[in-house]
Amino acid sequence: MRNLYHEQLDAIVDDLVTLTGTVRRAVAASTAALLNADAPLAEKVIDGDKLVDETIENIEERALLLLATQQPVATDLRQLVATLRMLTDLERMGQLAVHVSKVARLRMPEVAVPTGLQPTIMAMASVADQMIHAASRIVSDRDVIAAGKLEDTDDEMDKLRQQLFRTLLSDNWTHGVEPAIDLALLGRYYERIGDHAVSMARRVVYLVTGEIPSPS
Repeated sequence: MRNLYHEQLDAIVDDLVTLTGTVRRAVAASTAALLNADAPLAEKVIDGDKLVDETIENIEERALLLLATQQPVATDLRQLVATLRMLTDLERMGQLAVHVSKVARLRMPEVAVPTGLQPTIMAMASVADQMIHAASRIVSDRDVIAAGKLEDTDDEMDKLRQQLFRTLLSDNWTHGVEPAIDLALLGRYYERIGDHAVSMARRVVYLVTGEIPSPS
């Protein structure tokens, strides 16, 4: 009976890692839709969020069932609690990918990001992608050291967002109010994606050590 329980627990973790990959692909696709004014791809991301939500609901139900029926303690209990909280992070990352796609869709057939700022958005998207990928590996390997290093990557994201705002607030900004609002929102979306990846990493630290790391 306990072997079945641990198989179910392992399956939940495996599905969590798989879901992280799904969300990572959604974020990448939303960026491609944004920078290429790709309407079908934007719609695919928006429509695909339903599947993400359904997967989250399925994993959540299984985790809650184990909590209710097996009364886990110690590491197993922390694993299930951490999983439930990481599902919230992944749900929000998926929603942020949808928000990026909606900005893209709103400005079509034009590209929402002015040419001069496309490298900055591409850099933010690249850092977000690295952070989601790192979070997936951290969850899979329970890698506390890598979890700590992810904080440094988050600093890169913060610097890119600051760079973006400096451009938007510059006297040389000539693109008007609407693009400025779009870009301010996009910067926030990518930053929040990174924040949720860091949140997942911190939950792994809690899982392994039993301690809740303080935000840096």
